[in-house]
Amino acid sequence: MRSAEGDSAADRLASLEVKLTADRGAGFSSDTTGEVNNHIHTTYSFSPYSPAEAAYGAWKSGLDAAGIIDHESVSGCEEMLDAGKMIGLAITSGCELRADAVGTAFEGRRINNPDSKGLLYMVIHGIPHQNRHHVDAFLKLIRESRNRRMKEQVSTLNGILDGAGLQKLDFEADVRSISMSLEGGSITERHILFALAKKMAERYGRGAELLSTLKSSLNLTVPATITERLTDTENPHFLYDLLGLFKGSLVPHFFIQPEKDECPPVREVTFLADRVGAIPCYPYLGDVGESPTGDKKAEAFEDSWLDELFDELPKLGFRAVTYMPPRNTKAQLARVKDKCAEKDLMEISGVDINSSRQSFRCPEVTLPEFAHLNDRTWALIAHEHLASQGGPGLFDPESPMADAPLDIRLDVYARMGRRMDAANPETIIDAARKEGLWIK
Repeated sequence: MRSAEGDSAADRLASLEVKLTADRGAGFSSDTTGEVNNHIHTTYSFSPYSPAEAAYGAWKSGLDAAGIIDHESVSGCEEMLDAGKMIGLAITSGCELRADAVGTAFEGRRINNPDSKGLLYMVIHGIPHQNRHHVDAFLKLIRESRNRRMKEQVSTLNGILDGAGLQKLDFEADVRSISMSLEGGSITERHILFALAKKMAERYGRGAELLSTLKSSLNLTVPATITERLTDTENPHFLYDLLGLFKGSLVPHFFIQPEKDECPPVREVTFLADRVGAIPCYPYLGDVGESPTGDKKAEAFEDSWLDELFDELPKLGFRAVTYMPPRNTKAQLARVKDKCAEKDLMEISGVDINSSRQSFRCPEVTLPEFAHLNDRTWALIAHEHLASQGGPGLFDPESPMADAPLDIRLDVYARMGRRMDAANPETIIDAARKEGLWIK
């Protein structure tokens, strides 16, 4: 969703400077929590927050570091990195996309994607800044395919709305207009649902008439908690709560499976990440019983074949596994942690932000059994910023540490990341010199 902070990155960064000046004048300083979040969505996919707002929100929430991850887009990365420098908050950047498991042991299986068998979500973390344009060129064709599918989905949804006697959506005026697609962002199902939520709110308001229409015209079951939220006239998250109801109930009725050109083969994505010096990651979803976050229905994903999954990940070119501690049980996460150690895969954590109701925080990473995820974040920060200065990344075959065990490399890079001045990321060079990793 578009930001209210301005139409350009320059406008949004100027607005951020005003906020920071006011904060400093008031004597505010963020109380760091020891937490990190490497998977924050922005308006370049779907989020209430522009990249500048996301960095500011992460800092205000007490995060030690934050990462931007948008669907099929890296167009917001520079803005968030610039915001991080203004704030003094360490930032990492990357993107998320879906890939086709054709020709792999995962072909035809339900992997980590609730909507499609045989398609999996992937994350490219820590993209060196000088190589971001290569990733953008790769994603541009994917966005074009996705936009065509989004337009078809709006047409399908309009058939449902017309049959229910409800006002239809205009793809350009209602959906594309609230996205950042013209600025290199993606359009998602959430944009469609947010546009529908706005239409419904404008026509029926909050309360009894809206609830009656949802039940009688769209045959939706509205849980008591959602009923309470949709009738609360002071609810600041109203549109996002209505979107959430639609996401669980309506999407299966208008969802169209992606074409091949929207989901490149998995090996093509891992090859791209390696070529640009980034880190290809597998996002673990895990079987859902009673969802800790309440946004997933009970469903089985990778847990029954986790050993097979981890056997295949290194063969397919994955170098890391990323997961979201609030979404899984401690038993699930402990198993993933052990499998990562067994297969020499880096661990990266983060919690995706799609709604104003969500918190930027991730207190689970302060628990003793997951505290190592903070160190891994600082290693990721050092990897990205050192590689962006022309130095060796974590997995650079030309690095002086190329033959060192992964744990040793991660510890060294974590030290460098912590020494870097977030307001002046080029100071990573000084940290690398101390570790013998700046050989120019």
